[in-house]
Amino acid sequence: MSEHARTPVVVAITGASGALYAMRTLAALLTAGCRLELVVSDFGRRLLRDELGERASVDRLPAYLGEKYGVSVPDGAVQVYSNKDLGAPIASGSHGSRGMVVIPCSMKSLAGIAHGLSRNLVERAADVMLKEHRRLVIVPRETPMSLPQLKNMVLCAEAGAMVLPAMPAFYQQPKTLDDLADFMAGKVLSALGFDHALYPEWTGAV
Repeated sequence: MSEHARTPVVVAITGASGALYAMRTLAALLTAGCRLELVVSDFGRRLLRDELGERASVDRLPAYLGEKYGVSVPDGAVQVYSNKDLGAPIASGSHGSRGMVVIPCSMKSLAGIAHGLSRNLVERAADVMLKEHRRLVIVPRETPMSLPQLKNMVLCAEAGAMVLPAMPAFYQQPKTLDDLADFMAGKVLSALGFDHALYPEWTGAV
């Protein structure tokens, strides 16, 4: 069994626009051989339906990833937890994980993480990553941003998180929305320490 399969990655989906980024990241992590621990907020569940349709619901996740990305989801590869379950394994520092990504991260979730509120499982799992000095990647998706939102990003960065805004690049000359999603998923995988080929490396060549 690979190291990636032994040590899971926590993925949280909250109610900010960017469902495509979340799904592409899930597919890329599974392709990398990761075991995933997934928590989706109530508004995150609505986000998946609103932006990708009923076929992208959490209950149909393996089928959607297979249809969209050709990813096989083995039994046990994705463990889904309720956002209300503060007794879930990922709420404890004694439960090992490679890291966590919140993608997309709503401004409400950002504020909760920044101030250590732990009101739900997304916030508590993120707090665990910070206190245990594990990788925490936060992918905020909002524009424009208020001063409190910007300050919350600074608080997260100061606490040890990587703030990775959903700002895809264009040097790779994307032709589809999927190309943009590939770029963001690749950035997340790099932040979590995975090699990938989701977008071409910048070489500086002209």
